[in-house]
Amino acid sequence: MKELLVILISTAFVNNVVLSRFLGICPFLGVSKKIKTAAGMGAAIIFVVTLSSFLTALIYKFVLVKTGLEYMNTIVFIVVIAALVQLIEMFLKKNVPSLYKALGVYLPLITTNCCVLGTAITNVDEGYNLLQAVVNGIGTSVGFCIAIVIMASIREHLEDAPILKNVKGSPIVLVTGALMAIAFCGFSGIL
Repeated sequence: MKELLVILISTAFVNNVVLSRFLGICPFLGVSKKIKTAAGMGAAIIFVVTLSSFLTALIYKFVLVKTGLEYMNTIVFIVVIAALVQLIEMFLKKNVPSLYKALGVYLPLITTNCCVLGTAITNVDEGYNLLQAVVNGIGTSVGFCIAIVIMASIREHLEDAPILKNVKGSPIVLVTGALMAIAFCGFSGIL
């Protein structure tokens, strides 16, 4: 149990997928303009990463390893992730059209979001069993969600802030992301 808690905390805070491993930067910067949209993207990532961690761990252990096709893991993982994203896209389009419209092009981009694929590959590289892989997926995706919602909150406040014209827009967002990464480095001593 202690080992699972360490995996969960370390992936959410210490080794945050966005702020320390720099994976998933595109949606982190692109969808973090409003808290509602960022939270929706975070929820979609939590669902996709957790479920894909479970499915890819199963497929890797019981199909790829048993048949000696471990080298096919990246291709297989991409197919699994693409199928999950399609399911989410259909669900949101039918049940939450406002969020579907707000996420726009970034929703299908979850398929190629490096944090989703990176988590599946990390599970294999670290030799995690099924439960550890799922906990790693949960921690990674919750860390992504925390980072994107914090960024969205800061960006909403920056809209009204008196910022120099040359720094407004992308420059201040990149500086903010860098400062967040530095702040998250403070968690490195807890484990």
